[in-house]
Amino acid sequence: MKRINADICIIGAGSGGLSLAAGAAQLGKKVVLIERGEMGGDCLNYGCVPSKALLAAAAAAQSQRDSAKFGVGAQEPDIDFGSVMEHVQSVIAAIAPHDSQERFEGFGVEVIRAHGSFTGPRTVVAGENEITAKFIVIATGSSPFVPPIPGIDATPYFTNETIFANRERPKHLIVIGGGPIGVELAQAHRRLGSSVTLIEGLTILNRDDPEAVAVVRERLVKEGVAIRENVKVASVAKTADGVSVSLSDSSTLEGSHLLVAVGRKAHTEGLNLQAANVEFNGKGIETDEGLRTSNKRVFAMGDVAGGLQFTHVAGDHASTLVRRLLFKWLFTKRRDALAPKVTYCDPEIASVGLTETEALEKHPDAKVVRWSFGDNDRAQAEKRTDGFIKATVAKNGAILGATIVGKAAGDAIPLWAFAMANRMPIKAFTAFIAPYPTRAEISKRAGGAFYTPVLFSDRTRGVVKLLGSFD
Repeated sequence: MKRINADICIIGAGSGGLSLAAGAAQLGKKVVLIERGEMGGDCLNYGCVPSKALLAAAAAAQSQRDSAKFGVGAQEPDIDFGSVMEHVQSVIAAIAPHDSQERFEGFGVEVIRAHGSFTGPRTVVAGENEITAKFIVIATGSSPFVPPIPGIDATPYFTNETIFANRERPKHLIVIGGGPIGVELAQAHRRLGSSVTLIEGLTILNRDDPEAVAVVRERLVKEGVAIRENVKVASVAKTADGVSVSLSDSSTLEGSHLLVAVGRKAHTEGLNLQAANVEFNGKGIETDEGLRTSNKRVFAMGDVAGGLQFTHVAGDHASTLVRRLLFKWLFTKRRDALAPKVTYCDPEIASVGLTETEALEKHPDAKVVRWSFGDNDRAQAEKRTDGFIKATVAKNGAILGATIVGKAAGDAIPLWAFAMANRMPIKAFTAFIAPYPTRAEISKRAGGAFYTPVLFSDRTRGVVKLLGSFD
């Protein structure tokens, strides 16, 4: 058994673990990074990267169908599904060197490719190595949750971890789960030529603003995605031609392939957390606001720490821990509440801060301001007027939250996240100059809408009239 002493031992080489390892090593710390699977974790190999590559291919196909509105002959695209999936893998391969073992070893990180588990409060065993560290950080991420549906063990199915290895276009893909993963992959496969049925026990994207979700739902239905909401899966079974799904309303669906996308679970199995006196629950590892666990020498970050399960949140956790562990800023806290959320369907849904309902519950005198994509010249030029921005603003001008649904909503929400992170009031949106014609004008117009009732009030008219008398 090789014994290693380190300043920081990180279990998990996903986006958060990699960011922390790179930062700490380049600041002169002895870092050990343990990873039992693929470098880059879920985001690179099974999540953000492959899904966005697939969505890009699907958008290219859909653009051929939608081109008639521009006076360009529309046609059904000729789709080579195998080549599409090769494109997905090529994108992963292009990004992989950035997350590679060799790159991090170049930073001075000792990378151990083995399963890691605790043997004591400050000791981890990985393969033939026993690591003792001043601080240990758990960054093991999450994996797809597969519910105990009757028949699931005997039925072939995809999750996001396996579907990107598929080279055969599904004739009829049945998707269980109407969250972001389910919606994105349902739309992508429909655009790539599959029949798709999306099943959700509640309503699709039920954690997002219902008004924004209605815009997405309309688009999905228009493109041919069959949506079954407020119905549960009673059982599934393998058939000669694929799969059969029985629903709680006594109906049955027949499909060629099945995708299970009902949520994710934190990776805590096999870590032997009890040996480290680290408390955890069904949502993940319990931490304080500074990501410290019940063991003062052990921290958790990213998906396994509960809260929002996004790559950018894990990255921000890494920044928090660099400040806390290396610069001793003990009161540095996680900032999950300031993290934007994006679902990359078309149109996209993006949000940051409180929802309209949450904001009005906490601030009854808050004001909701909005602007439609239909009132934006760039959206008109591109004939993508479906969507709007809606922000909730406190009486004193503080931004409480914003939701955007529409083309490139994910690229528009950072402006609102920036303003909120820096405690800028809604007035800031009236002060910047937006280039014309861009969708950035939508945010500026929404900001201006906060002041419209006062600006054009009888009182203001009276002031203007009075000032005019001095001409």
